[in-house]
Amino acid sequence: MRSSFAAAIIAVTVAGVPDVSLFAQRVQVTAHEAERRVDITIDGRPFTSYIWPTSLKKPVLYPLVAADGITVTRGYPLEPRPGERVDHPHHAGLWFNYGDVNGFDFWNNSDAIKPEDRHKMGSIGQTRIVSAQSGADHGELVVDSVWVTGEGMQILDQTTRYVFARRGHERSIDEVVTLKALDRAVFHDDKEGVLGLRVASWLESPEEKGGEFRDASGKVTKVEGGGSPGASGVYLTSEGAKGGAAWGTRGRWCALTGHTDGHTVTIAILDHPGNPGYPTYWHARGYGLFAANPLGRNIFDPKQPAFNFTLEKGQTATFRYRVMLISHEADAAELNREADAFAAEAK
Repeated sequence: MRSSFAAAIIAVTVAGVPDVSLFAQRVQVTAHEAERRVDITIDGRPFTSYIWPTSLKKPVLYPLVAADGITVTRGYPLEPRPGERVDHPHHAGLWFNYGDVNGFDFWNNSDAIKPEDRHKMGSIGQTRIVSAQSGADHGELVVDSVWVTGEGMQILDQTTRYVFARRGHERSIDEVVTLKALDRAVFHDDKEGVLGLRVASWLESPEEKGGEFRDASGKVTKVEGGGSPGASGVYLTSEGAKGGAAWGTRGRWCALTGHTDGHTVTIAILDHPGNPGYPTYWHARGYGLFAANPLGRNIFDPKQPAFNFTLEKGQTATFRYRVMLISHEADAAELNREADAFAAEAK
């Protein structure tokens, strides 16, 4: 029996010359709504998945895999790995939310919250997949979701457009989030926001000192000191802040570089000049939280007035970020070029 692959070759042959374009390597975006996920592959190899499992309080991208097959995200709480930190159960994959909107905490919500405190929290619920498109060099996914307070009130509609791309041997994700206020929404000045990524243990800082970290409601999470085995991560910002000095500083990009099993990977998050609060503050922790927060200000610099970004009912705001997975140690000159290109693409 003729194989299906051979049959396909014959089917696309014109005058004896195969149409190789139909076999071009692709960025494939495939929805599996019954499984609450959309899978993204590049050249048939895993890149990431957009998921909204019932165990999480918001949709996330998980895992993130670099072009050389190295996973850069922590497994816990979705797929715990031996030796990983198990702090902050709300840190899963790559997500977008905030620690204090109208007094409700969307950032820290998880199944670990005590029942008596759940009314203080907020969640983001997936509502629909608007579109999913594959392509030769990039694929796109557009989804809608809604922000719901612990009292059951819907306060924000969210539309997110993801662009998954390959750039030579690198991979990138553009995340464009548009929020529409269903009621007056005040993003009170807070350190917990907005684009967050929890990285694999080898990307933690080997100099991590640990400590006790408080959320907006005063809840304490203890993080053990010392880097995890193999920890090698070092932050660098566009303004030259390095390592632990990056936390609480501003810049148009921040990169985290680490090494594992003979591989080097740089994760870079690029801010966009059109974003509220540009250039963002970097909520970048040595224990593995890598976040861009443009809506906190006084919390990072007490000399500054509180930002308290506000959307009146019916108003919208759009946030654009590019997350790059680069399979080498990217330097400032390279990242400045990438940031310039990103800034020029959308005004």
